[in-house]
Amino acid sequence: MNWTEISIETASTGVDMLCALLMDLGIKGFVIQDSADFNAFLEDTTGRWDYIDQDLMGLTDCPTVVTLYLPENEQGAEQLLALRAELEQIRSRDTDGIYGSLTMSSKGVREEDWANNWKQYFKPFTVGEKLLIKPSWEECPPTEGRCVLEIDPASSFGTGQHHTTRLCLELLETILHPDDRVLDLGCGSGILSIAALLLGASDASAIDIAQNAADTARENAQKNHINDEQYAVYCGDVLSDPALCDTLGDGYQIITANIVADVLIGMSDLFPKFLVPNGKLIVSGIIVERKDEVLDAIRDAGFTLDRVVEKEGWAAALLHLN
Repeated sequence: MNWTEISIETASTGVDMLCALLMDLGIKGFVIQDSADFNAFLEDTTGRWDYIDQDLMGLTDCPTVVTLYLPENEQGAEQLLALRAELEQIRSRDTDGIYGSLTMSSKGVREEDWANNWKQYFKPFTVGEKLLIKPSWEECPPTEGRCVLEIDPASSFGTGQHHTTRLCLELLETILHPDDRVLDLGCGSGILSIAALLLGASDASAIDIAQNAADTARENAQKNHINDEQYAVYCGDVLSDPALCDTLGDGYQIITANIVADVLIGMSDLFPKFLVPNGKLIVSGIIVERKDEVLDAIRDAGFTLDRVVEKEGWAAALLHLN
């Protein structure tokens, strides 16, 4: 298997949080280059060194970089989209510069080429019992009994191939009733809310902290012939903007939230405000190591767990509001 080397420039204060994010995205192998660590090593009085190589001394003022490796396959393509989307969200929140520039580069691949390179891995495929997902550049014959969902994620996460999204879609089709209202928190490409509308929801609201994700969701809704009266898309952060929460309103039968563990925990007290009594919540984007932590926080917010599904290290859960 071939691998792509990805480097992310950050700051010493952002290394731990960035590495935690990578772990939550299922990226568990990375290398950290940080001048602060090397300078602390040099100042350690327990060491006795007669000579340190001049090349090694160059680490005293090197940029702080986290390097990781993604497989050149379908999984790596989805992880790359997820990583880019999460970094954009962090940049928009990082008013204090804790994370540094978060500039991402790849050996042998220019950043402007990434948006096209992953397309070779995105082919039409079925999900669950009711959906066929395809990109606009691929042709496929109609499949009887399935809704065709056309999705172009651009730089936003959500082609439907990643286990977190598939698990959400499979749960969604089992609980959606005609005329349900759906709220998609952290919508990315809009795939979950658009799927809900194609499966019979009356209307949906989608929100993402990244402007390009909100724009992409609107474009994908148009590709699927969804009108503006049915689909409202917002850019913002529900965790820090009460006015935005008021705009979203309440009365939703279903919430979908395919994000990462820490954000799901942070949102746990907000979920009940949006739902009707006995409303359903689908959460995903959770590595299995953090499943219990996330579910405990959501149960503490007034939910009962109905079902957990797992696939290759990822977990999604269906809960209902008490």
